[in-house]
Amino acid sequence: EEVRVCLELDTALSLFGGRIRVGARRSPLRAPAELAELARSVVRRPGFRLVGIMAYEGHVAGVGDAVAGRPLRSRAIRLMQAAARRELAERRAAVVRAVRAVAPDLEFVNGGGTGSVQHTAAEDAVTEIAAGSGLYVPRLFDNYTSFSGRPAALFAQPVVRRPGVGVVTVLGGGYPASGAAGPDRLPVPYLPEGLAYDPQEGPGEVQTPLLGSPADDLRIGDKVWFRHAKAGELCERFASLQLIEGDRVTATVPTYRGEGRTFL
Repeated sequence: EEVRVCLELDTALSLFGGRIRVGARRSPLRAPAELAELARSVVRRPGFRLVGIMAYEGHVAGVGDAVAGRPLRSRAIRLMQAAARRELAERRAAVVRAVRAVAPDLEFVNGGGTGSVQHTAAEDAVTEIAAGSGLYVPRLFDNYTSFSGRPAALFAQPVVRRPGVGVVTVLGGGYPASGAAGPDRLPVPYLPEGLAYDPQEGPGEVQTPLLGSPADDLRIGDKVWFRHAKAGELCERFASLQLIEGDRVTATVPTYRGEGRTFL
């Protein structure tokens, strides 16, 4: 049986002779000659076929450039991303030319992401763009100047306690996203508006206290709706997703957890 092989390009921005590096650590291969050499090694090996190149620029596609309350940081991110886009577009095209010289029947070159669709789509070298998170519009994508989306996925937790005035406790809810730990990786209370985490407890795996005047209108069993931070948490935590059109649930589909699968 033939093994299909995809090469991974290091898309990180490297500055000052490599002393500063911005981007995901996914591959040791940066230069066209390096990927062409690996491509030759693959095509020479019986039973293997080179079919594609992965080149995801997470430092552009997955980093918001309009961080609330951080104007200087936001400006620095925009400058970094502009430089990264220019450098990568040229280098990615050269890599694809070099690899196609070895494997002319290359099936795909994958790049981009939700935050860089319009830029990556302009590159002739790229054949497909991976923009899966944008289908959900989780909260990390609120901080982009390049597009604005409407939240398309929420999860609800029931109120299980009313500890006092202006406080309710919901079941579970502490579903952090991947990446460097921080407040931006946490889900946020969305509806009813005006609820916030207790700073002494935060969201918990078993229970989550919420503070705010809307808590006084909630009763045991009422739902509080949350937005998740990235795209994977819902499929990790829930067995199914309900698809809604207008005010109707039109279908219920299983997540990979619901299908009994555990990939990671």
